Amino acid sequence: MITYDDMPETALRWHREGQGAALATVVETWGSAPRPVGSQLAISGRGAIAGSVSGGCVEGAVVAEALDLLETGAARVLEFGVADEDAFAVGLACGGRIRVLVEPVGGAIPEDMLAELVAARAARRPVAYVVNVESGARRLTDSSDPALGAAIAARLRSDKSGYEGEEFVAIHNPPLRLAIVGAVHIAQPLVQMARLAGYDPTLIDPRETFGSAARFPGETIVADWPDEALAAHGLDARTAVVTLTHDPKLDDPAIRAALRSEVFYLGCLGSTRTHAKRVARLAEAGFSEAEIARINAPVGLDIGAQSPAEIALAIMAQITLRLRGPKG
Repeated sequence: MITYDDMPETALRWHREGQGAALATVVETWGSAPRPVGSQLAISGRGAIAGSVSGGCVEGAVVAEALDLLETGAARVLEFGVADEDAFAVGLACGGRIRVLVEPVGGAIPEDMLAELVAARAARRPVAYVVNVESGARRLTDSSDPALGAAIAARLRSDKSGYEGEEFVAIHNPPLRLAIVGAVHIAQPLVQMARLAGYDPTLIDPRETFGSAARFPGETIVADWPDEALAAHGLDARTAVVTLTHDPKLDDPAIRAALRSEVFYLGCLGSTRTHAKRVARLAEAGFSEAEIARINAPVGLDIGAQSPAEIALAIMAQITLRLRGPKG
C-alpha cells in the first residue's frame, strides 16, 4: 500500500522494476501552500504518480518534465508562477511561486544513494538528503554533518525541510506511529483517522474479545501485555501513545513505559476523578510531578466530543497540536 510518505520507496521500486522513475520535491513555495516544502511526487516512466507537490495545479507539468528528464538522467529545478485565479482554485487566497526539483532515479539520484535513504527510513534512523541545486552535489547525512550539523539537528526537531545557504536540506524523519492500548469502540475510528493523518497505528489489547480481526479488519493487533507490547513496538520521539481502557491493570503498565521514553504524546482516557487516582498511583510508584504532567488527561481537546468518532477526532487534534504546535 502506498501512503503519502512512501515516495522514496515507491520511486526505488519503480526504478528496480525497470519502469524508470523520478522524484519531484518541493524546494520553495508561497506562504500558504497546499503542500509544504519537502513534499514529494514520485513519477514512473509509464506516467504513474504517487504523492503530491501542489493542490493539483502543477502536477501535470511536473510529470511531463519528469518523463523528458528520464531520457537524460539530468535534474532540473522547475519554477511555476501561480496566477490568482489558479491559486484560488486550489484553496489559496492569492497567487505565488513554487519551485520543484525533479531528479531521475539512477541518474541525478544514484540508485545506491536512494536505497541507502530507504534503508535508513526503514530502520527509523533520521537522515537528511542534502543537494546543491546549482552544482548537483548530493549527500546523505545527519546531525553529525561537519558543515550543517546544527542546522540539520534543528530541522529534524522541527520536521521542516528547506534551504541552508545554497544547499537544500530534505528532512527524512522516521514515520509517525500511534500505539493504542485498548481495542475499544473509540479505537475503531481512531485507527482510521490516524492512518489518514499519516500515522502507522498499532492496537494493543490482550483481551481476545476486544482485539479481534473481526472488529478491526486489516489492522495490526498485538495481544501481549501492554508494557511488553510497547517494548517490542519501540517508543521514540516520533511515537504517540493513547490508553483507552481506563483499567489500571492494562493502562498503568503502558503509561509507565511511555513516561520512561521519549514519546512526544501520551494521552489517557478517563474522567478527572479517574486521572486523579492515576496520578496518585504514579506518584506512589516514584514518578515525579514533571513526569506525570506529560500525560494529557482527560485525553483529547475539549471540543464537547460525545460519540466515539468525535472523541477520536479530539484525540487526533490534540496529538497534532503537540506535534506541530508551539513547544514549551
